[in-house]
Amino acid sequence: MTDTRARINAIGCAVPTLDMHAPFVRWATEQLDDPHDRRLFQRMAERSGIEHRWCVLPSTAEGGSPVDPGGFYAGEMPPTSLRMRCYADHAPRLAMDSIARLKAQVPVEGISHLVVASCTGFVAPGIDQIIAERLGLADVERTLVGFMGCYAAVAALRTARHIVRSEPDARVLVVTVELSSLHFQPERQIERLLMMLQFADGAAAALVTGTGAGIAIDRPFSLNLADSAELIRWDIGDSGFIMHLSGEVPGRIQAALADPAVRRRLWGSEDMTAIERWAVHAGGRSILDAVEQGLDLGRNALAPSRSVLARFGNMSSSTLMFILQDMLEGAGQGVALAFGPGLAAEGFRFEGLA
Repeated sequence: MTDTRARINAIGCAVPTLDMHAPFVRWATEQLDDPHDRRLFQRMAERSGIEHRWCVLPSTAEGGSPVDPGGFYAGEMPPTSLRMRCYADHAPRLAMDSIARLKAQVPVEGISHLVVASCTGFVAPGIDQIIAERLGLADVERTLVGFMGCYAAVAALRTARHIVRSEPDARVLVVTVELSSLHFQPERQIERLLMMLQFADGAAAALVTGTGAGIAIDRPFSLNLADSAELIRWDIGDSGFIMHLSGEVPGRIQAALADPAVRRRLWGSEDMTAIERWAVHAGGRSILDAVEQGLDLGRNALAPSRSVLARFGNMSSSTLMFILQDMLEGAGQGVALAFGPGLAAEGFRFEGLA
């Protein structure tokens, strides 16, 4: 292992063209029979901090959304097999859009390694192979990070860091692509509908090397919270992937981050005065509030995360990449932090080299 410092030189981000947020809110409200529940859902949607969420599924012939009559979710719920065919079609395409946006910023010739993260679909040959073929990377070394959920971007970037520290001349392409819109379910419980309200589609591509400007990836960390395995999980059902997200998650996160011992274990110190910037996965407004309160952060500390949540919703593993993309131009010490199944916290220290 060398002392080479891996850094994210640039990030390209892409979303589909169809904004599904307002149509979903209308559809979800109609699933609730109780007028009180309808009003409550609408108030919670207004307070969610989300303004737009983008979806790969096509509009109807009349220009409606996938939840409108004639859309993908009209009538009976589509089976998992159909959803996976949609994933195999749309995921590589959206990933390539993000790579095109990366190419507009930096040269991506000479890629030696490809690391791809995705948890919203399965296909074989893998999406990493599909992307490599479309890029003409016949002999690239590939790594696929699958089904890790929202913190998979951390695992992908951490893998890239290890590669660059082992091979200083490596040029690693890191791609995250998530199609959460493929997994809507026929729910009539307000808690389940509010959970689905968070999720959206998006892809990001980053170039990680041992030279140049950008964000230096330092000291990774990982922590599983005790007795929390059932708080966040995915089950593969006959009609897509069914997510379980407990209402206890924000409280558990806040309590953990308030513990000085946890802070020392995560980023090496309970003193946070040296941490100038926070890139926190925008899992939802309540998650960001919990992090802010647990760490006793200033009012604007999580502004980059709240901005991404407002513009794009929760795109699972791609969300953190969007936040880091917005922070690439800044300097100073920071922490990237994400949460997901386990319940686990994953992240790394970083330094802006602008």
